[in-house]
Amino acid sequence: MGETRHFGKHVLCVGAAVLDTLFRVRDMPTGQGKVLPYEMLQIAEGMASSAAYTVHRMGGRASLWGAVGDDETGARILRDLTESGINTSGMTIAKGARSALSTIIIDDNGERLIVPFYDPKLHDTRRPCTEADIAPFDAVLVDVRWPELAFDVLTVARALGKPAILDGDVAPVETLEMLAPTATHIIFSEPAAERLTGTADVAAMLPILHKRYPQTFLAVTAGPGGCYWTEPGDATVHHQHTMAVKAIDTLAAGDVFHGTLALSIAEGMQSRPAIQLSSVAAALKCTVFGGRAGAPTRAETQTHLHAWLSEQR
Repeated sequence: MGETRHFGKHVLCVGAAVLDTLFRVRDMPTGQGKVLPYEMLQIAEGMASSAAYTVHRMGGRASLWGAVGDDETGARILRDLTESGINTSGMTIAKGARSALSTIIIDDNGERLIVPFYDPKLHDTRRPCTEADIAPFDAVLVDVRWPELAFDVLTVARALGKPAILDGDVAPVETLEMLAPTATHIIFSEPAAERLTGTADVAAMLPILHKRYPQTFLAVTAGPGGCYWTEPGDATVHHQHTMAVKAIDTLAAGDVFHGTLALSIAEGMQSRPAIQLSSVAAALKCTVFGGRAGAPTRAETQTHLHAWLSEQR
């Protein structure tokens, strides 16, 4: 399970908890027929869950708020995540709902095809979120899977002066527009930022987003193209390239980036070193099959980061 530093900063992650079945194939299937994988793995993950696991691997403390059904799959998800070092005591067990499931096909180039199932009943009942609930955490990180709870958590965290971080992945535009003003930090995926800005030029997305949210830290991740960002109150666009690797499995790479960055922000790191650490962690994850199971430890990440930075000098 890697390193655990009980004195580490405590990050609350809010959102998806899914039982994924991963199938590894030589080539991505096209059309009808039978596909024979040569490797498989079942693992509980999802954006918030994988980010929480990353926080744990990076030496922080991770808690997860999300929902599972009152079924065997839900029990499996909770057991898997708890055994992975995540505090799941704040999870919701939704009566009469089916837990989230996903089938994922990953080819030898690291590309993936995802078929997810989310029961709308999972989020029928929203757990309370008060200042007392959020006070124990050093930062919060929410995804877009449970927008109503994400909105409450971001709003309360921001009111308390804590980092309120949004994983701005692909979602209905109205969801992103509802959540964005409540966050202190937003890390958009490239497709989500393109939906909001109407441009496919990553560098050009930031001025548009900064004009809309001028007092928010804004970043757009572009996979092997690195990360672009602006600081609150400053429209200057910064860029950090990433470490080149041979991608085996890109699943959860973004979540590893977000989890590492959330912990780094909680620790008070400056933007560029935090993004460098997060980029290397995400790159290392891509070299390992197994979704979030490939999240590196803090020590592994720092070793590769130092070597990579030394090569740049």
